[in-house]
Amino acid sequence: MEGHRWLYGWALGSVALGAASLLVPLYVVGLGGDPFELGLLGAVAAFVGTPGAIVWGRLADRTGNRRAVVVGSLLAVAVVLGATPFLSTVPLVIVANALLWVAFAAAGPVLTLLVVADVPENRWNTEIAALNRYQGFGWAGGLLLGIVWSATVGRLFESLASQRYLFLACAVASAVAALVLLRTMPAPSERRIRRLNRDRVERFLTAGRRGIRGSTFQFAPTRLYWRTRSLHPDRMAARFTPTLAAYFGGVVLFFTGFSAFFAPLPLYLTDVGFSSDMVYGLYLVSSLGSAVFYTSAGRLSGEYDIRLLQTSALGLRGVVMPLVGVAGVVVAAGAVGLLVSGVLFALIGVTWAVIAVTGGTIVARLAPPTLRGEALGVYTALSTLAGGIGSIAGGALANASGFVVAFAVAGAVIVAGAAVVVSLGGISERTGAPGRGATVDGDGGMPGHGGE
Repeated sequence: MEGHRWLYGWALGSVALGAASLLVPLYVVGLGGDPFELGLLGAVAAFVGTPGAIVWGRLADRTGNRRAVVVGSLLAVAVVLGATPFLSTVPLVIVANALLWVAFAAAGPVLTLLVVADVPENRWNTEIAALNRYQGFGWAGGLLLGIVWSATVGRLFESLASQRYLFLACAVASAVAALVLLRTMPAPSERRIRRLNRDRVERFLTAGRRGIRGSTFQFAPTRLYWRTRSLHPDRMAARFTPTLAAYFGGVVLFFTGFSAFFAPLPLYLTDVGFSSDMVYGLYLVSSLGSAVFYTSAGRLSGEYDIRLLQTSALGLRGVVMPLVGVAGVVVAAGAVGLLVSGVLFALIGVTWAVIAVTGGTIVARLAPPTLRGEALGVYTALSTLAGGIGSIAGGALANASGFVVAFAVAGAVIVAGAAVVVSLGGISERTGAPGRGATVDGDGGMPGHGGE
């Protein structure tokens, strides 16, 4: 534990980002943003953040002053968070949100290298798990901060003013985190970092799990960097198997459906009467639901047909997400509505754990052994870009036809993706697959290990 004390600084920075992940959409709602603008918020973050994460990650990985990269990343986050409450138009907030996640993207690859630099490879798992525990608990702490803030400060000020003060609090937290890391972050051997085989680091990180964020927030810049750093599209296209290509088609469908649901969700929840602290609470329930179920999901993936397991999780998610809209309409935001919605959000989190654990494993099982790393890169990039497409589509549909219709269509698209998965019998073959309970999907977080 002694060697991990400096990670408290990163955990504090993760508190700021965890709170901001939902605060920004709620602020857009407060400014009068419509569902389509909420969709643009997620889409621009994905479309700008994806290449930004890859390019910025490569530059940060190669710099000689890694402490400055991490500290600078958190200071940039602090500046963006501190400036956002002074923006009074939705388009400017959309731009600021994209800058926020591009700024954050620089730190991830460097932190990964820092935690493995001065330890033998047989301890990499322990060190990366520690990084992700601190980050995961910080992210959850940010959602909890949103609950407490909204239930206390939010009662003293009108909603928009309360959100602006929370932005400033998050900015201060990120700046303090930068100062803590500046004073406490160790200076690993530069020679050791130069000698690290980054391909081995990349392969090792594919054994990780998606973390606490993934059930509600799918943009993961570190995972994008490590998964795509050695991607060669021409070579991949020439050697794709038809089954793998079909599975990627299913991936595009169900990730599009996920984001089509989540993009307009904050506005829907506030429209039916949920307060900001309740909205934060529902997101926290979903995130914790996925976090606590990862171990069971890994066990189940080793005991049952992984194709049917993922199909079942997708089918359940495709039903539960539209039910969120039905529950809100029927029981509104009273105690019963909150309880029913809480159960539905917990199921959304649990199903995410199964999908995250099985998704990368299926890709590794279907890809030729020499292309597994690149296939995982394609999977990661497609899931992120499909999220951008889904955000726009879900927002536009909610704007034109209402939330219930948008959620129903999102569920139908997810079920269509599940139909693609269940049709691919080759997924059930275990030849060359990772071992029992293996996962090959690294988003980091809590619990487990991974690339972020």
